[in-house]
Amino acid sequence: MLHIDNIKVQYGSIEALKGVSIDVEAGSVTSLIGANGAGKSTCLRAVSGLVPLTSGEIWFDSKRIDGMAPEKIVRLGISHVPEGKRLFLEMSVFDNLMTGAFLRNDTDGIKRDLERIYNYFPVLRKARNRLASNLSGGEQQMLAIGRGLMSNPKLLLLDEPSLGLSPVLTREVGLIIKRIADEGFAILLIEQNATLALSLASKGYVLETGRIVLEGDTKQLRDNEHVKKAYLGI
Repeated sequence: MLHIDNIKVQYGSIEALKGVSIDVEAGSVTSLIGANGAGKSTCLRAVSGLVPLTSGEIWFDSKRIDGMAPEKIVRLGISHVPEGKRLFLEMSVFDNLMTGAFLRNDTDGIKRDLERIYNYFPVLRKARNRLASNLSGGEQQMLAIGRGLMSNPKLLLLDEPSLGLSPVLTREVGLIIKRIADEGFAILLIEQNATLALSLASKGYVLETGRIVLEGDTKQLRDNEHVKKAYLGI
């Protein structure tokens, strides 16, 4: 579904990505783990058209998408839930969700997807008229994921969904991500919480200083000595 082929991204004189290649299959969760500054968020921003490539190619559903405008990439079926939620805090929960559907005009489909998101996150249904600023951190993360789903994507890019959450809320968000994946969405998941990422995904990549240093099925990665020491605290 998504094929990232040897991409490089440069910020001025700094090369943030140094030839990264990643594949995400339809209906699967693929994780990308690494330390702060490794280039994980840059990778997602490249896929969603927010930063240009220095070289390499990105393909989605047999279409080359690098160089496309972000809104065209959304129309193709890619939704990006950025790190830090980036909500409209002085708008209601409902209005935040509807901003995720701003490129759509299928009224019945929007209603269906809104109901699905309320089923994923019952707290959002109860809070639909409250300002996003009045939600807890966990509720805001649920709202950010819900907003991403309102574009009706085929592929969901999730950047640090557990950031700042308590262990209990991290587990809850993890269960919701698994449920979303089980319903057929492909997910590329970026997480510093490597335990969470590798438990949710079937395939994983380890990114260090702009390069993929390890890849494979997540069981292999969990058993890898470097991953154990550097990311799992074992």
